[in-house]
Amino acid sequence: MDDLSRFSADRLRPLIRVRQIRDFADRAVSAAELDAIADVARWSGSSGNSQPWRFVLITDRDTIRRLGEAGGPQTRALRTATAAIAIVLPEEPGRAVSHAYDEGRAAERILIAASILGLGAGIGWILPQARGQVHSLLGIPDGRLVRTIVAIGHPSEAARAPKSAPGMGRLPRGEVVFEERWPRG
Repeated sequence: MDDLSRFSADRLRPLIRVRQIRDFADRAVSAAELDAIADVARWSGSSGNSQPWRFVLITDRDTIRRLGEAGGPQTRALRTATAAIAIVLPEEPGRAVSHAYDEGRAAERILIAASILGLGAGIGWILPQARGQVHSLLGIPDGRLVRTIVAIGHPSEAARAPKSAPGMGRLPRGEVVFEERWPRG
């Protein structure tokens, strides 16, 4: 094992192990855990430090289920989640791309924070046709939108099970990472 591989295995393993969790055990996320995750999210980087996002922390299980039903298959993780965080953005057409970028950064940080705390998280996408119902459930004001809700909870045993055979979870490094330029072929 070369130095870089050893470095990666020792220090970066927690990041490599972060993955989408879409099935949760019936065990509540503590308020302290949810607050810690929210603080990580609010410290996410943003374009020009604009911090366009606001976060709605959701622990009412009926609301979480209703959000899952509203969003269809893209929000299936909310069916068993015991907590969720909705990422709320301003509707500013001229900033839509930078806001989407910032939204993605915050969502990924929520997944990482949940994983570090021994929890799981799964990103749910709210399609435009479901946003009215989601906004109503969460009291989102005009001029703001929810596109992403992250389901959070304690992963079920099924969710913890490997989805791929050992060594098959990702394409080989040589097919994905190139030195200096795209390979000829």
